[in-house]
Amino acid sequence: MDSTKLAPSESVSKKKGKTKKLKQKIKADKAPKQEIEQAEIEVTENKPESGACFPPTFSVSEIKNKQRRHAMFLKLKEEKRKQKLELKKKKKKERKALGDQAPPKEVPKTIENQRVYDETTVNPEDEEVAFDEGTDEFSAYFNRLTNPKVLITTSDRPRGRTVRFCEQLATMIPHAHVYYRRGLALKRVIPQCISRGFTYLMVINEDRKVPNGLVLCHLPDGPTAHFKVSSVRLRKEMKRRGKDPTEHVPEVILNNFTTRLGHSIGRMFAALFPHDPQFVGRQVATFHNQRDFIFFRFHRYIFKNEKKVGIQELGPRFTLKLRSLQKGTFDSKFGEYEWVHKRHEMDSSRRKFHL
Repeated sequence: MDSTKLAPSESVSKKKGKTKKLKQKIKADKAPKQEIEQAEIEVTENKPESGACFPPTFSVSEIKNKQRRHAMFLKLKEEKRKQKLELKKKKKKERKALGDQAPPKEVPKTIENQRVYDETTVNPEDEEVAFDEGTDEFSAYFNRLTNPKVLITTSDRPRGRTVRFCEQLATMIPHAHVYYRRGLALKRVIPQCISRGFTYLMVINEDRKVPNGLVLCHLPDGPTAHFKVSSVRLRKEMKRRGKDPTEHVPEVILNNFTTRLGHSIGRMFAALFPHDPQFVGRQVATFHNQRDFIFFRFHRYIFKNEKKVGIQELGPRFTLKLRSLQKGTFDSKFGEYEWVHKRHEMDSSRRKFHL
């Protein structure tokens, strides 16, 4: 048999020719795919955003890529916001067109207006409540027989932040004096306060260099309240604050103290400040109760014109949460408690409040 032998150079050239043809075929196959993908991208970009881009069973969590999933979530969130805004504008136009015949506005459901009714809610016209308040421990103050005088002290070996907090409280409460504890027990401090004419003892406790507790003891007969302190911000830590407060007696605002317990706590805060505020100073101390958290703010108001009033926060600011209310002066061993916050029993419902 005759066999034709090829030179090595010819076989190499044939192999190169085959690979070139294969590459050209692959490129030709890829080109229509790229055109299809570009067309799909253009179609999706030209689609209106408000249209339904996904099937109803689509879930963002199905996307495995984290960045794409986050981008898709933001896109869906923006679409929902736009739809909500359009619906709001549509309702507004309908109400405007109907005029007086428009249905009343829907009241949004909140935890406050869905609150569970408390049996101890105070009626302003209740004679029994008026009699009790006329004979309680604060009656001497409200009958103008005593003037408030407050002693502010701390736990043993206070840190700088707690000391500054006490000093700023003393500039805010008239007739307040700061004394260092020096290791004395409160049972020894209270008789000395009574002999020197103090009507209140305020103790600031701290944990890890941060104020976290407040004991407020009304003298000479009590009661004593223990609060948890949180969200303390001193004057230097506040943005756009006003100048330091003056020595004028501030006005006092007490909000949302509706139950018998709330009235007792509100009267305790009111008795910290003198009776007649000096309106020249334009300073206001506010105790606002919301969901059993008492928010304290100290402002100065400024009249811009006959209708507009501006306010400046002076500081400090903090939040209180009542832990217990004890009859009489401070006695941790044998004291009788009027009310104690039991978290697992009392916090079973988010819509039940005690103040």
